[in-house]
Amino acid sequence: MTDGHAPSPDDGDAPALPDDCDAVRDALVSWYEADHRDFPWRRTDDPYEILVSEVMSQQTQLGRVVEAWADFLAEWPTAAALAAADRSDVVSFWSSHSLGYNNRAKYLHEAARQVTEEFDGEFPRTPDELSELMGVGPYTANAVASFAFNEGDAVVDTNVKRVLHRAFDEIHNAEDPDYETLANALMPPGESRVWNNAIMELGGVACQKTPKCDEEGCPWRKWCYAYETGDFTAPDVPTQPEFEGSRRQFRGRVVRVLGEYDELMLDELGPKIRVDYTPEGNHGREWLRGLLSDLSDDGLVEVDEDDSGTSVRLQQ
Repeated sequence: MTDGHAPSPDDGDAPALPDDCDAVRDALVSWYEADHRDFPWRRTDDPYEILVSEVMSQQTQLGRVVEAWADFLAEWPTAAALAAADRSDVVSFWSSHSLGYNNRAKYLHEAARQVTEEFDGEFPRTPDELSELMGVGPYTANAVASFAFNEGDAVVDTNVKRVLHRAFDEIHNAEDPDYETLANALMPPGESRVWNNAIMELGGVACQKTPKCDEEGCPWRKWCYAYETGDFTAPDVPTQPEFEGSRRQFRGRVVRVLGEYDELMLDELGPKIRVDYTPEGNHGREWLRGLLSDLSDDGLVEVDEDDSGTSVRLQQ
C-alpha cells in the first residue's frame, strides 16, 4: 500500500503496515459483510463440516463443492458417523463426485477416526493440534482453526498472496516476499474467522488473475499499489500484459468515466482515473492533459478551455 507506513508490531524487518491500518481493516471487513458469496460452510462453525469443505475444495471449484458437501454430510453428518463408515464407501463417494485424488477421502476417513478415538470425539482447536489429523497440512489446519474456533493465524493461500502482492509495494517489489508475517500483522487480533473469509473473498472475487477492481468495488483501491500504478502482476500472474499500466489502460478509464457523466472539470476527472492524482504531481494535470490530447485527436473526447477552467466530455 502506498500512503505512508507504520512499522509492523511483530518484526521490524517485516513489510510495514499502512499508517491508517484500522481504516484498511475496516474497509475490507465492511465490504465482505455487506455482500459476499453465500457458501453453506460459511454459515457453520462446526469443525467437522468445515474440515470436509476444506478437503473437498483442494482440487475442485467451490461452486461444484456445494452439492458434494451437502450430499456427503447427508450421508455422514458427524465425525463419528464417518469414522464408522466403510472406507470403500467413502472412496466411492469421492470418485463418483469427481473430487480429485481418492487419497483425500482415505485421509478424511482416518481423521474422523482419530477425532473419535484419540480425541474422545472433540475436535482439536489449534492449528498445531489439528495438524496431528491425517492429511491435514498447515493450511487446512489453520483454516479449520480460523473458521470453526476463531483461533487461527492469517490464511495465506494463492488468492491471499495475489492480494498482498498487488496491494503492498514492499511485497510487490521484494525478491523474497514475507507474505505470512505481513498477513498476520495485518489481521485484527482475535478476528481470524471474519478476516480470513474476507481477504480470501477479495482474492476470489475482485482481485482475480484478471482484476475486477471497479466492477466488484474493491475496498482497497484507495491504498492499493497495483491500482495506483496499473501493475497487476502477481505470483500466479507472472507475465505482465502489455495493457496493464499503459497509457492505453488509462485512456480506457477516461472514456469509461466520462460515459457516466455529461461533463467533468479536469480536477474532477483526475481522481476518478488515478487514486494518486494531484494537480501538480507526476500524475496530475499535465499527465491527464496528455491523455486527453490523444483522445481528442482520435475524436473520442471534447476538451474546452475557458476562464472557469478545463472541462471534458465525450465527443457527441
